[in-house]
Amino acid sequence: MRIALILALTFAAACKADETARAYGAGDKTWVLTEIDGQPFSATATLNFPETGKIAGQGPCNGYATTMSVPYPWFETGPLRATRRTCPEIADESRYFNALASMTLIEVLGDVMILKNEKGRELLFRAAD
Repeated sequence: MRIALILALTFAAACKADETARAYGAGDKTWVLTEIDGQPFSATATLNFPETGKIAGQGPCNGYATTMSVPYPWFETGPLRATRRTCPEIADESRYFNALASMTLIEVLGDVMILKNEKGRELLFRAAD
C-alpha cells in the first residue's frame, strides 16, 4: 500500500513538471524576431516565456500575451490577446502575429530559437543580449 501511494505521488508530481519550451532553454530569455520565412524582419518584435504555460512579448506596436501548454518540441498558442495601438509598423505586426499563430514546432539551440510549421513557414529569433 505504501509503495502504491509513493508511486501515485511521484506520478502526480511528474505530471506537473514543465514540459514546454520554457524548460528546454527558451525560458528566462527575451527572444528578438530576426526573420520571417527567411526574410529579415526590419521592425522590432519580442517573445518570452514568463512562466509555465504563458507566452508574452512586444510586437512592433502592441504588447501581447497568449497561452501554450503543449510539450516540447510542439508549439501551439492559444488566442492571442494584444493591446490596440496603431503605428507605422502595424502591417509588420499583423504579419508577425499571423505567422506566430500558425507555428507548430519549436527548436531551441542556445541563443537561437526557430518556430516552424508543416507548410514550410519559419520564424527565427535570437536571444537578446
